[in-house]
Amino acid sequence: MPYMAFNTSLELSLSQKENLKSEFGRLIQLIPGKAEADLQVDISSGRAMYMAGTEKPSAFVELRTLNKADIEAKKRFTQEIFAMLGRELQLSKDRIYLNIIEFEHWGYDGDFH
Repeated sequence: MPYMAFNTSLELSLSQKENLKSEFGRLIQLIPGKAEADLQVDISSGRAMYMAGTEKPSAFVELRTLNKADIEAKKRFTQEIFAMLGRELQLSKDRIYLNIIEFEHWGYDGDFH
C-alpha cells in the first residue's frame, strides 16, 4: 500500500513514464515489507516548478507508506532514487527533493487498517 508521487518540470514521454514506474517498483523493495504489487505510482511531468528561484529541471518525490521503516532502509532507498533519476533523466541531485511520510493507519481494500 505505498503511494509514490513523482513531480517534475521535465516533459516526459510515455516510455519514460513507464520506465520510471518500473524503476520505482524495483526500488520500493529496498524497504522491508514493501513490494511493487502493492505500489501506486503517480507521475506528473511538465510542471511549472521553481527551485532556488530558477526553472532549471527539478523534481519532487514523495513516498507515503504504512508503518515505519528502518532508517538505513530509507537512506538506501533515497540514495538509489537519486541515482536512478540522475541516470534516467539526467537530473542533478541538488535539484531533487524527496520525503517519506509514514502512517500508522491506512485505508485500503474497502476498510481502515
